[in-house]
Formats: sequence, C-alpha cells, structure tokens
Amino acid sequence: MTKISIIGAGSAFTQDITTDILNIEGIDGGTIALVDLDAKRLDIARRMVEKLIEMTGNRWNVIASTDRREVIGGSQFVINQIEVGGLQNVRYEYEIPLKYNVNQCIGDTLGPGGLFKTLRTLPSWIDIVRDIEDLAPHATILNYTNPMSAVTLLTSRITELPVVGLCHSIQNTSSQLAEYAGVPYNELEWRAGGINHMSWFVELKHKGQDLYPVLLEKIKDEELLRQDPVRLDAMKYLGAFVSESSGHFSEYIPYYRKRQELIDQHCNTGYNGATGFYADNWPTWRKENDERILQQLEGTLPIELKNSNEYAAVIIEAMLKNEPKVIYGNVPNQGLIHNLPQNGVVEVACMIDGNGINPCQFGSLPEHLAALCRSNMAFFELAVGAVLGNDKEMARHALMSDPLTAAVCSLEEISNMFDELYEVEREFIPNMK
Repeated sequence: MTKISIIGAGSAFTQDITTDILNIEGIDGGTIALVDLDAKRLDIARRMVEKLIEMTGNRWNVIASTDRREVIGGSQFVINQIEVGGLQNVRYEYEIPLKYNVNQCIGDTLGPGGLFKTLRTLPSWIDIVRDIEDLAPHATILNYTNPMSAVTLLTSRITELPVVGLCHSIQNTSSQLAEYAGVPYNELEWRAGGINHMSWFVELKHKGQDLYPVLLEKIKDEELLRQDPVRLDAMKYLGAFVSESSGHFSEYIPYYRKRQELIDQHCNTGYNGATGFYADNWPTWRKENDERILQQLEGTLPIELKNSNEYAAVIIEAMLKNEPKVIYGNVPNQGLIHNLPQNGVVEVACMIDGNGINPCQFGSLPEHLAALCRSNMAFFELAVGAVLGNDKEMARHALMSDPLTAAVCSLEEISNMFDELYEVEREFIPNMK
C-alpha cells in the first residue's frame, strides 16, 4: 500500500497537496502520515485530511503524531514542509538588517533573513533525514521548505536518498508570461533553467514567434510595468524573464534595493517588493489560514476539491503508475547546466516515471545570467558548509558574499550585523561556534 508522510503538516501546503494526492485516478487507498511539533496545528491538519478523504470517497487512512518516528516508517514519499523558529525570529531578521540599510521584502532565501533561516532550519532537517534513512530507507524526499536550494543542497550532501526540491515559481511565472504576452497558456512555448527563484526563461515563443520583442513593446505601458516592476525592468536589460516574484528577486541581486530612491522607483506593494512584507504579514497569514481551515471543517466555508499546480502529486502519480510526467525540480547539478557549479543544486526540467526523478540536461545559460546564479550558489555553499561544520565564521562569510548586503554594507558593518542576529537567535543555532 502507498504511504506518504508529510513533515510540518501544519503548513498551508498540506490541504492543497493532500487534495492533489486524493485526486490521483487509480490510486484510491493508502496511508497519509502527518507530523508536526505543534499538537494543535497537527490536529487541525489531521481533521482536514480526514475530511478530504471523506469527501473524495477514497480508502486512505490517516495517522498523526508529534513524534515522527512513530509514523513515518515504510514511507515511499516524505514531503518536507518544516519551519523552525520562524515566528519568533521574523521581525529580528527584518529589523536588525534594516538598521544597516539592508532592506528586505521576504527574507527567507538569501540575505540576512535567508542566512539565519538556513542556520536554524538545517540542523533540525539533518535529524529528520537520519530518521528517514533509518525508518523509510526507500523513500523519495520531496522538499518544499525554503531556502529551497540550501535545504536540497544539504540533503544531497548527507544522504543517498533521492531528493527533489519543489517550488511553484515556474508554473506561476509561465502562466503570468502568457498573460503579459496575451497568448493562450496552452500555446506558450518555453525553456527555462537556473536555480530556485532564479531560473531564466531563455526561450519564450508562441507558434514559433519570439515573444520577448512583444513583451518589450508591451511594457512601454506603465500600467503593465507596475504589475511586475522588478522582473519586467530586469528583462529589458538582461534579455530574459526570471522565475520568482519581483519582491523575492529584488533581494537576490544588487540592483534594486540598495538605495531608497531605487526601492521607491521599482518596488511597490506586496510580493512586488514591499519593505518588510513577510515580517509584517506572516504571523497574521498563519493565524488566518488556521481559522479558514476551522471554518471549512465547521461547514461555514466551502472546501474545493480542485487540483493545485503543485508538483508533489504529479511525482507520486508518475512514479507509482510509471506514467512519465515532466516537472521542474531542484536537483544536484550533475552535468545539467554546464556553466554553473557542478557540486551545487540547479532547477531544470525533470522527467518522472517508475524509475524516479530523471533530470534533463539543459546545457549552458547565457553567461551573464549564469554569473547572477553563481553569486547566489556561492552564498548557499557557504551557508550549508557552515551548518555541516558548525562553523560560525563560515556563516559570517556567507553574509559577506550576499549580493544585496554587499551592495549596501562594509565588511565591518556586515560582521556587526551578523553578531547582532546571532545573539538574538543563538538558542535556535546552539551548535555553532
């Protein structure tokens, strides 16, 4: 029987991913194991999954525990959605860097926020991976936790278990590009590659026509430019559109957030680059998500059973039924993108079938785009190395290599910022010295 474990089941992803799994035709039974350290949120997740099973009429059963070792044994798939100390630290990771003029919108992948999220997330993840190796030695790991590249990179360094990092940025961005260009999505032709949150649509066509000249003409309309201000502006100069939102992308490069006038010009509301967007909203979002699920369980809000655009169920179906599917996944760069580090993690098309995850060779990125990816990959290499070696100075050097932080601060300022963040978060990173 199929067994799927979801670790960090209190995450907002659980409802969508479970719905997708239950909608797989021909696989109408098995076990879904839910794990979360927060017993209250675990109970909400369990009740929702049970409700979804009831509504779909499938023969799945649910087990749940705050102790993962009680329930993950024998899993074929382990979905990782953990969050370690986020609510306690999100304001520190925004406000302390802002004192040094490092202005973040999201702060969960690169920069000061991304670094300290890495430092507090990966030690817990290492322990989880060891338990998966022990109790589910034939499992495939599907990772949703950010920083995606760092989590996937570390996983590939410590275990032989297959792992793929999953995001929705390629799906969402390709859909947005079809809308911006004014073409039907099912007629859009594209090819993308790079790293998570920085994959580049190096080809974008409709019925053989290059769509980039079309987009360059369209963004002369200021109203369209405001819909996606950083990515559309960057496209003008870099020649390709990037896979992550304007707000995320603005943090990964040194061009848009280093002076207030640039922020005012290019970054507007929400995911388009609002200052402190995650710090100001994330605690509320979590509370509202829990309240929404409770209202759905009480019957005061409807529950929809339509599929999401997440890849987890696509992988599960393709592997269990040996029916080839193509997804975009984050995987070790074993000859996939020639001009990116071969010991890093890249995001490329992957063919999934009964043999598992089969990444497709991409070739080379345009060199200027590869250079931007390499800057981010160097940060991830240092951050992951710092965790594996419990090396505080390597973590400090990771922050010094961050493109945005380096564009704003001196080395002394970066070092001082690191020390301030380390002091307020040291209980979450106790092994680092």
